[in-house]
Amino acid sequence: MLTVISPAKDLDYQTSYPSIIPSTPMFTDDTALLLQRCRELTPPDLAELMALSDKLAGLNVARFQSFQPHYDASNSVPAIFAFNGDVYQGLAARTLDDATLAYTQQHLRILSGLYGVLRPFDWMQPYRLEMGTKLTNSRGRDLYQFWQGRITQALNEQLEQLAAPALLDLASQEYFKAVQAKHLRAPLVRCQFKDEKNGQYKIISFYAKKARGLMARYVMQQRIDRVEGLKEFQSEGYRYDPASSSATELVFLREESI
Repeated sequence: MLTVISPAKDLDYQTSYPSIIPSTPMFTDDTALLLQRCRELTPPDLAELMALSDKLAGLNVARFQSFQPHYDASNSVPAIFAFNGDVYQGLAARTLDDATLAYTQQHLRILSGLYGVLRPFDWMQPYRLEMGTKLTNSRGRDLYQFWQGRITQALNEQLEQLAAPALLDLASQEYFKAVQAKHLRAPLVRCQFKDEKNGQYKIISFYAKKARGLMARYVMQQRIDRVEGLKEFQSEGYRYDPASSSATELVFLREESI
């Protein structure tokens, strides 16, 4: 089973991380092409394009300008340790043992507006470029057109190497839209995480994001390679609900804390 997750806006380039052998992103030429376009943007351009504050716009324009063609420890951190949002709080990659981290390199992928697809150990220079950004470029009107087909092909190539090919979508809709689901050469399964609120179960963004990270951690630690194995997930109070699930969409519920 191959699992895909979204990146995060929050980055951590200060905290130490386990000793691993980093890898180079697979789409460096495509990333360089996008960077050419991004370097044309001024802080006001980026602020308007991505609804950023002036401070954040200036920071990310500076990141684009200082991006290096080579990747090493002087300018990069492996992707799984560089992202620091809610999903990654649930994943808690720094606490995984060496064998599980090695397993993530083969079974986890991070979708990215700038890099297309990242393996966990891929060097990553700091950036912010969300997949839904309507950035006109040499391949079309937005990043979906820029990456069209390339992400799906990369996922299919990895799926073909697995003994039990299936794709687990733990990414947001914004990011998974970059995958051409009808062209995947393996079954696709999704998970929903709902929390009880005033007697009803709803998707609460903060909790759902962390739960996707918790599920990714569970899959990696337990080496889950079948859909049936996902149903045993019970982290932090979530439980599988067969009544509201289907063969391709598993729903997990959590009762409201008293």
